[in-house]
Amino acid sequence: MLTLPTARTLDPREAPSLRWGILGTGWIAEKFTSALRQHTTQRIHAVGSRTKDSADRFAAAVGASAAYGSYEALVADPEVDVVYVATPHNYHYAHALLAIEAGNHVLIEKPIAVSEAQARGIAAAAGEAGVFCAEALWTLFLPKYDVLRQLLADVEVQTVLADMGEYFTPDHRIFDPALAGGPIFDMCTYPLSFAMWAMGSPAHITAAGTPAHNGVNGQLAMQLGNANAVAALHASIINETPTTGVIASADQSIVIDGPFYQPGGFTLTTRSGERARYDEPTSAHEGGLHFQAADLARRVVAGETESAIRPLADSVRLLRVMDEIRRQVGIPLP
Repeated sequence: MLTLPTARTLDPREAPSLRWGILGTGWIAEKFTSALRQHTTQRIHAVGSRTKDSADRFAAAVGASAAYGSYEALVADPEVDVVYVATPHNYHYAHALLAIEAGNHVLIEKPIAVSEAQARGIAAAAGEAGVFCAEALWTLFLPKYDVLRQLLADVEVQTVLADMGEYFTPDHRIFDPALAGGPIFDMCTYPLSFAMWAMGSPAHITAAGTPAHNGVNGQLAMQLGNANAVAALHASIINETPTTGVIASADQSIVIDGPFYQPGGFTLTTRSGERARYDEPTSAHEGGLHFQAADLARRVVAGETESAIRPLADSVRLLRVMDEIRRQVGIPLP
């Protein structure tokens, strides 16, 4: 009988409790803080926003002890252990450096920056300061992905398929070019990281896209290839797609339920027809964002400055691929 390994993910509630400063008060900051409050003993100590009113409202909602009307004041708070950077993509670089230069450990929303040069700059600054730094690619920290990690340890991956399509109304901020609009930094992070995690870095990249209603890129089709594997990927902000993922080798295929990047299940099928099913409670961000925070807390207390699950070198490689996709499709930097 075909059996699957057990997730080795440690209980997030047993991770050391750190004091978090939340830099930004948008949607993802709300989901992140909700996950921490529900599933960990991490403490949300302070909130920083562009205005004091916004910081006060968010701090009251999440039970934070302090609220600041500037990001500079937040990172200067001596009681903050780690700063979670949750501002729009094109502000990650500046705000990560702001926190690092103040001596804070940092967890930066994905993608870590909007270019390879910026990602390298963040990594270099964190290394010089001796602080922990990681990209908040929460998917790879889920128990499901630890099971997948074990299944793929001795497998030569040949094929990866992944898509992520979601329809957004025309007034959504994802169409705003001033806020890094389009799927490249929002949606593409998931299928691209998934493919590179499974098959390694690509030697060849091909991309094509079509525009949205206002001229911002609306969808992307991407092909990655190296000596052993190929990947066919898609991301869209103008229509809905199944958002599933597939990893295949000569002997087995793994089909991950949609949304593949969230908690949920998958089915492994061998070439001989044997099947095994993995299931975990399905949930969106609030059911999974806390695993990365627990990993950070353990590593910070242990004196580590990176996560083995998402090393900074992987974050840099992702931006290198994104740079090439933008070049081919003609997507400008925000």
